[in-house]
Amino acid sequence: MTNTLDAYCVMGNPVAHSRSPWIHARFAELTGQPLSYDRALVPLDGFADFVRDFAARGGKGCNVTVPFKLQAAELATSASERVRLAGAANTLVFSADGIHADNTDGLGIVADITRNAGVPITGRDVLLLGAGGAAAGSLGSLIEQQPHRIVVTNRTQAKAVALIEQHAAIAALHKVELVTLERQVLETDLAQNFDIVINATASSLAGADVPAPSSVLHARSLAYDMMYGPAAQNFLNWASSHGALARDGLGMLVEQAAESFALWRGVRPPSTQVLAELRALLLTEAAH
Repeated sequence: MTNTLDAYCVMGNPVAHSRSPWIHARFAELTGQPLSYDRALVPLDGFADFVRDFAARGGKGCNVTVPFKLQAAELATSASERVRLAGAANTLVFSADGIHADNTDGLGIVADITRNAGVPITGRDVLLLGAGGAAAGSLGSLIEQQPHRIVVTNRTQAKAVALIEQHAAIAALHKVELVTLERQVLETDLAQNFDIVINATASSLAGADVPAPSSVLHARSLAYDMMYGPAAQNFLNWASSHGALARDGLGMLVEQAAESFALWRGVRPPSTQVLAELRALLLTEAAH
């Protein structure tokens, strides 16, 4: 019997803050999978070489975070439909056949909203704030839930238009109304409120104002920030102060990791348990 552990990692720059090693260590422990999982700080101009070297040294796969998700999609020799839609990958699987890319971000947010928060997406009105990589990685999976409509708004209108054009075919297939609204239109009285408001912008990280007026919320809205911890607090405070159900992206982080783990190992880890443990850990850390 061998003691060799299959090697995985998360690649990014910066990456020191990543909770992925803790999450995957718990997944491995709870499922009895023999693996190691580390952080890898990758030079900004050296992603492709780093990936190939890690695979050549026996690495089995990796997660990819900012700013390398677009490069990960380009580097792959095969890719899922989710990657083709998003143009970005957060999960790579290494095998004799080459590098396979997938994007589990959308699956992660859908699982967190529908299962952990208990909020259905089907038939609902959804507002997606932002049109960058985070929004692109999630939009396809949100459409597959068959909401009534998804409205995308972004500071740069052209980027929002490009994103919905990219997803027009899948939206038509699932009979989802997919449109874009300019930011200033959201500010008018004509703007409707939404059942689910998802913040996929970098506004939380930048400490900027929430990129939407409170009129987009109603008393039963779910306001969801893809960030978690202190970065999400401004958005969560805004949502709560207007009576909405506020939720951060910690569950998305754990659920997308669970999807990656299942791709690599063929085993679905107990993500709900690990999410509860991670929330407790973060609360303990915040108290000290």
